[in-house]
Formats: sequence, structure tokens, C-alpha cells
Amino acid sequence: MRYPNQKAVQDHEGERGLRPGEQVIRIIPREGEAPVPREKKPEWLKVRLQHGEHYREIKGIARGLDLHTVCEEARCPNIYECWNQRTATFMILGDTCTRACRFCAIKWGRPTHLDREEPKRVATAVRAMGLRYAVVTSVTRDELADGGAAIFAETIREIRAAVPGCGVEVLIPDFGGNPEALATVLAAGPDVLNHNVETVPRLFRQIQPWDSYGVSLELLRRAKAIDPAVLTKSGVMVGLGERHDELLGVMRDLSAVGTDVLTVGQYLPPSQRHAPLDRYYTPEEFAELKRAGEEIGIRHVESGPLVRSSYHAGDQLARLRRKDRGGHVDAAD
Repeated sequence: MRYPNQKAVQDHEGERGLRPGEQVIRIIPREGEAPVPREKKPEWLKVRLQHGEHYREIKGIARGLDLHTVCEEARCPNIYECWNQRTATFMILGDTCTRACRFCAIKWGRPTHLDREEPKRVATAVRAMGLRYAVVTSVTRDELADGGAAIFAETIREIRAAVPGCGVEVLIPDFGGNPEALATVLAAGPDVLNHNVETVPRLFRQIQPWDSYGVSLELLRRAKAIDPAVLTKSGVMVGLGERHDELLGVMRDLSAVGTDVLTVGQYLPPSQRHAPLDRYYTPEEFAELKRAGEEIGIRHVESGPLVRSSYHAGDQLARLRRKDRGGHVDAAD
């Protein structure tokens, strides 16, 4: 339930069964105030649970190699579709993030381990799954001098060695604005470098207080400066209380730093302890955001209710490569 004049009180670690280091927002109604029922999820956001053969196989491979996938850790609504199509996004550097963004389902705290054998196991999984396109992301590891950039680079190299010709996309944290860390990742030669801005500047402090919109834009700009051939990508969520003009402003900023691909998807609160939902966008609104973003100058905008950072990632790369070669590109793509 939500309350029109709600006030928030923080719960701290040890209370209500929270994980160590976790803080959440508990909503307390004002005296005499009636709760407002949560808005019912629209039909276009309902997903069928399909535990097909490939789903079980992908899950078994990840479990057997002691790997994490962001599909599971972030509770992605597309997990059934993607895994049944033999695609997955690997999450490296462990499963504990040093930042506590209010939209994210991944646990946070103080990581105690750095698994240097993880890149080899990711490469083994890519080969076992028969992937031709691999997406690798991570938790944020602020306690590491390079933010984990060396592990990202090694993972890219191991995948290339295990599966020659496999496309590799990395979805990286901001590395605390460290340009050397970014250069380390780019030196390994990913096909796509993705870094999400997530929301509009006005909501940054509220939604991801440890991050910086300016640092994120500078990372994307610097990536193109270091390697003009790499495709850069970013993503935003909608439904957090942003305005349409603010979204257009983000698109202009991303276009100005040379971003090739933008993903736009509906924010879905992982729990009542996370940032509240402002509203659901309609499929028509997502179509309009795609049109607007590409008109502004972003080469490809993947926009839809269930779109997430790695959704159709391999198709996006193939589409842009066809376009660069002067080949036919379906307008519906």
C-alpha cells in the first residue's frame, strides 16, 4: 500500500531480517490516513513462466560453474525468454555490490573476495552454452583500486580465446571516474561498451546517490575518444517520476557524447523496500521515445515495457554493423 502524504523511516541492519549493511525505507501512514491500493500491473507487463529445456540447461551450466547471472540477481522479467533462446548475461566480481541504488535488487555490502578464476569459468560457460554473443556485467566494487577493470579485461580475453568470433558486450560500472580503468577494459577489445545512466539528472541523488550523471556522461565520451570503433551504449528506466522533457534532455546529452545505442524500459520495483513506482508507460509511449531518440541522433533505440540493458543485445550489434556496411536494415528494427 502507498499513502498520499507518506513519510519514510529507515530500518537498519539486523531489523526485520535485512542483510548486513542493508537499509530500506519503511512507509508509515499519517494518523487517520487511508492507504491507496497499488496500481495493477497492465497486461503488457505480464510474463509467462516458461521453464523450457534451454532454460534448465542454462541454469544448470551457471550453477555448475559457480557463476552469477544478472538475469537472476536483478530479477529480470525476460529471463525465461532469453534463457530459452540460449542467451544470458554473466555478472562478474561476485554478487555483493558496494553501492545501494534504490532501484536495484542486487544485494549490497562489503565484498570480501575477488575470484581471479572467474574469467575462465565465464569463458567455459559461453562455450558450453554455444553462445555467439556474450554479455558481461558486474556489481560495483569501489574497494578495488581499478574497480574490477582488470577482471573485465581478462574475461573478454578468455571468451575470445575459448570461442573465436564470439561477440562480447560489457556493461560496466563507472569505476569511480578512473580513466585508466576504462582504458584497461577497452584495450581488451569489447564489441560494445555499455554504461547505464539509469535516470534523469534531477532524480540521481534520490535513486542512485553514490553515482554521478556527469561522471557517467564523461565515461561514455572518453570511451569513444579512446576507441572510436567501439559501439557505446546506455540505458534509462522510466516510471520513476521523470518528465518527458527530461528524458529528451538525457537523449540529447547521450547523443552529444556519441552514444550509439540506448535502451529504454519500464521500472518495476523489486520490492516495497525499493524506490516506489510513479506510473506505468504504455507501449505507445515507448514507441514515441524510440522515435524521438533516433530523431535526436542516437543510432538505435531499443524501447519497450520489458526492455533491459542486454535485451536483444546481439541483434542490436548486427543491425548497426549491417548499417555501417550499407546493407538493408528493416525500419521496424
